[in-house]
Amino acid sequence: MEKLSEDIWLFEGHSVQFMGLPFSTRMTVVRLSNGDLWIHSPISLSETLQEQVERLGQVKYLIAPNHLHHLFLPDWISVYPDAELYGTKEVIKKRRDLVFTGSLNDSHNWAWGSDIDQELFSGSPLMEECVFFHKGSRTLIVADLVENFSGKEFNYWQRVVAKGVGILAPNGKMPLDWRLSFMFGKNDARRHLDRLLAWELDRLVMSHGEIVKEDAKTFLVRSFEWLV
Repeated sequence: MEKLSEDIWLFEGHSVQFMGLPFSTRMTVVRLSNGDLWIHSPISLSETLQEQVERLGQVKYLIAPNHLHHLFLPDWISVYPDAELYGTKEVIKKRRDLVFTGSLNDSHNWAWGSDIDQELFSGSPLMEECVFFHKGSRTLIVADLVENFSGKEFNYWQRVVAKGVGILAPNGKMPLDWRLSFMFGKNDARRHLDRLLAWELDRLVMSHGEIVKEDAKTFLVRSFEWLV
């Protein structure tokens, strides 16, 4: 557990295999103004993790930001049956076995809105993700919108592949296949990027890879140069 700033913590999970690469996993926990916990992209739940989280507050909201971040939700729902589960329409369709409280695609006065802002980043038939901004710590929280792997867990050929698709630190960005899928939706994507850049962010936290603790806006602009 790492305390990133006041009322926001990061938890590192086990790696999962995806597209031939070991993907590190990371969960972001925000303690809202009322004391409830908002959890982005829950990782594999263990007794130790449960104890650490419960010391921070009451688990209230579980967030599945895109259709890939759902693997560990059943365990969390089993342990915290009163928690509210939110996801994009794609993950709701994919996990029909789970009961979602609501869709992140909807316009809504979100219960966490005074602490966290959000933007649904669309423009691709393959990539749709809800991105969040914790106002108190000025932290942008993403899942796969940006990936920035250190490469330490990769072998030589995996590092070659990661660099080729653009997800190797310090030059991480959206993976190449997803970037290409925005070919006909760049105008839509630019509008979302403008919203993200309008937030006065200091930090960038992603689910996969090295976080950016300084000059995060410059990093974000560079990682989205492909949209120009």
